[in-house]
Amino acid sequence: MSELVTGEAVALELRPAKLPSRALAVLLDLVVAVVAYIVVLMVLAVSTASLDEAAQLALSIATFLLVLVGGPIAVETLSRGRSLGKLAFGLRVVRDDGGPIRFRHALVRGAIGVVEILMTFGVVASIASLVSARGRRLGDVFAGTLVVRERIPAGRAGFVPPPPPWLVGRFAGLDLSAVPEGLWLAVRQYLTRMQQLDPQVSTGMAQRLAADLAERTGAPVPRDLPPAAFLAAVVHERQAREARQAFGRGGGAPSGGFAPPVASPAVPPVARPAVPPMAYGAAPQPPQAPLAPSSAPPPEEPRADRPATGFAPPA
Repeated sequence: MSELVTGEAVALELRPAKLPSRALAVLLDLVVAVVAYIVVLMVLAVSTASLDEAAQLALSIATFLLVLVGGPIAVETLSRGRSLGKLAFGLRVVRDDGGPIRFRHALVRGAIGVVEILMTFGVVASIASLVSARGRRLGDVFAGTLVVRERIPAGRAGFVPPPPPWLVGRFAGLDLSAVPEGLWLAVRQYLTRMQQLDPQVSTGMAQRLAADLAERTGAPVPRDLPPAAFLAAVVHERQAREARQAFGRGGGAPSGGFAPPVASPAVPPVARPAVPPMAYGAAPQPPQAPLAPSSAPPPEEPRADRPATGFAPPA
């Protein structure tokens, strides 16, 4: 595990790649580059057969520099540190502060890689990686980069209880860069298992861990705060900083990591047609079709001097 301290005093947990995985990734990249170089040479040999030997030599040197040197530099720049070999083995080249590399980083790594990988068949790069504490070769040292592992097997992590709401954001100005990873691991393990411990043992462990954490951060534990709550609040602050570092600042969320709910605009109620109530169990009546208009004249209403039968009395 490697701890890289950023400008926000956040210790990033990065896993440097081991030498075997890096060597296999470089070997795969070299195989692809050599195959491309041979194909380009064959094409040039056919298309420039009429040129003299000096021109052909110049073209071969330019092809070597373009394919075997410029190709990896362009690929690492465009892919942000993930060549074909690194993509296959789950590796990535990052800066010392954990950010993505740029053209100048890829250029320095590629230029020095010609000497320590191509000209010495990887012997210098292997020795430098074995001597370095984080497995960096000379190109990484001069470029300020590091090869890390992206695919990490997921382990069983216990649930860390969140701090009380009134403690969220209280330790936003705390310097956490000097806290080692071993202490963070011990604090997380304690917070996940403190309910299973004896009360006296739990209180003693919380006091010792809080004292160690306060010594590393340079800020004493507040007197009005239990040690377990102090540990939970500091761990929550560290997770919030790592989330902001990973996902950026474009969320507008507060330092505690909780975003207030946004009230949705009021929607006016939709007017619905009134439906006459229907008794439970009564079959609904089918809607009647409107009568078609007829050309026949309307029936004559019966007058008062005519009987209801419709026949007039004889005169």
